[in-house]
Amino acid sequence: MAAKIIDGKVIAAEIRTEVKADVGRLKQAGLTPCLAVVLVGKNPASRSYVGSKVRACEETGITSLKIEIAANAKEQDLLDQIDKLNRDINVHGILVQLPLPHHMDEERVTERIDPAKDVDGFHPENVGKLSIGLDGLTPCTPSGVPELISRSGLSLSGKHAVIIGRSNIVGKPLMNILMQKGEKANCTVTCCHSGTDHLANYTRQADILIAAIGVPEFVTAGMVKDGATVIDVGINRVDDSEHSRGYRLVGDVAYHDVRDVAGAITPVPGGVGPMTVAMLMKNTVKATRMISGV
Repeated sequence: MAAKIIDGKVIAAEIRTEVKADVGRLKQAGLTPCLAVVLVGKNPASRSYVGSKVRACEETGITSLKIEIAANAKEQDLLDQIDKLNRDINVHGILVQLPLPHHMDEERVTERIDPAKDVDGFHPENVGKLSIGLDGLTPCTPSGVPELISRSGLSLSGKHAVIIGRSNIVGKPLMNILMQKGEKANCTVTCCHSGTDHLANYTRQADILIAAIGVPEFVTAGMVKDGATVIDVGINRVDDSEHSRGYRLVGDVAYHDVRDVAGAITPVPGGVGPMTVAMLMKNTVKATRMISGV
């Protein structure tokens, strides 16, 4: 029996609708959430990502500020802009679109953002809060994973979740999110990575298998337990002369093979991807409430 397809587009739309309602209530209380997005340079992928975030703000009623800085600007120019946004009482969320030009230090830039406005959830203070179970702003992509699972009618509590990947953007924060107490967490978590010997021995134990390793179609059917929930965080371009664009997008999971084994699976595209922007909107509302004490 083929796996249940977890539709990230539908679930992300549900979340954006909820955010729009929350924004409406905040506006009635005299508060308009505002997200500032800083784009350095003209990287086409980054411009596309920023555009999708601005459109999501328009849809949900969040005010957006798009600030563009030249690729050859000094790092101090970017830091000064962040300082200005930190001081602006009308700005509740700040996001600096990554990657940055090579002459800018991403860690230093991230740490300059006020943790209360760090809607990406990458500031060390927010990372620390997540690791010890305190309420804060959490990274958008990993935060979307338990939402996908729970809103699809699947249980997380008590399940064995195996994550492939240990990045600071997905793997590590997701590990901390899933092991917290709560209905949308409470998992037993194993985090595997490029240094894990006999990887399939771990993945075949997973009730929930999350692939975030950045290797096209790395997870095959033989690595998946029958009936497991498979969440594919990866998105990779693979050359394909049969496509008009000359390439196709695939995940870290060999989707067509694994869906015959899994109980539920996310497609690529259309799975985890749409959730990232939806959770960013949710984080912006959360930051507004935390800053304003509402």
